[in-house]
Amino acid sequence: MSTETPLVQVTDLKKHFPITKGIVIQRQVGTVRAVDGISFSIARGETLGLVGESGCGKTTAGRTLLGLYPSTAGQVDIDGHDLTHARGKSMMEIRRKAQMIFQDPYASLNPRWTVNAIVSEPMRVHHLINNEKDRQERVKELLTLVGLSARLVNRFPHEFSGGQRQRIGIARALASNPRFIVCDEPISALDVSIQAQVVNLLEELQDRLNLTYLFVAHDLSMVRHICDRVAVMYLGIIVEMGERDEVYEHPLHPYTKALLSAVPIPDPRKERARQRVILTGDVPSPINPPSGCRFHPRCPVALEKCKTETPVMKEAAPGHFVECHAVK
Repeated sequence: MSTETPLVQVTDLKKHFPITKGIVIQRQVGTVRAVDGISFSIARGETLGLVGESGCGKTTAGRTLLGLYPSTAGQVDIDGHDLTHARGKSMMEIRRKAQMIFQDPYASLNPRWTVNAIVSEPMRVHHLINNEKDRQERVKELLTLVGLSARLVNRFPHEFSGGQRQRIGIARALASNPRFIVCDEPISALDVSIQAQVVNLLEELQDRLNLTYLFVAHDLSMVRHICDRVAVMYLGIIVEMGERDEVYEHPLHPYTKALLSAVPIPDPRKERARQRVILTGDVPSPINPPSGCRFHPRCPVALEKCKTETPVMKEAAPGHFVECHAVK
């Protein structure tokens, strides 16, 4: 792994949502701790996979990382810019360098805008190309880059399939010439036959444009294919992080082992021979997470101190970090 300064540095990032009660006079009655203190870095040209169950805070982390949600605490540095305290021109510079590909290609495109208007909007906002004719030529280049015909510039989103819409979303993300892109489950809403095409496209674009990705997903097989490192989230925190093959072949946290044991293996003999890890109970509420280790109510190897003492992230092997009392 490169020793140069990371493109993205996240330090103890938190995002809490207040729960209010009342209509005229509102008072806070609780807090949803969606993201509760995560730290990681992403090197230039690297892809970090962020995985976990639905509701664990993956999407919220990605949106807070880009400033779409204001952070509750912590710090985010993107290419030397402190996003946490950025305002005005500084925030606009970060937004030009960091973009997002959204999960739902049906909801993320304005149905009243043509493809030309959708893809060219970042160029207008950031004053990258001021001439309308030059902007339209750039839109055609971007459409060709993502595998669509340049003749489709004047069509509307409803005239495209889901996979084509996602390609338009990717073209829009590329319009501001970003260095960092948050991919928020970009293939989960697509047909299985289209998913591999979109992932291959993202890999090709990364190689060609030297892009850096945060790839949010719950499909562990796809994450292993596209990512260099993997971070596993549970109930708002990261419980394990390391190089892709190291985490997949030598998982340390009981939660990571349970996730990986649920991934189907194509070989029937290996599938029958392996031991499944079945978790009991439901995911606790982020409004009132358990004391100590957050995973202990469902953990098959929980110790007594797991109920009271919060584990700290430690390096169990070179580049392999885990937050677990049971791991020595």
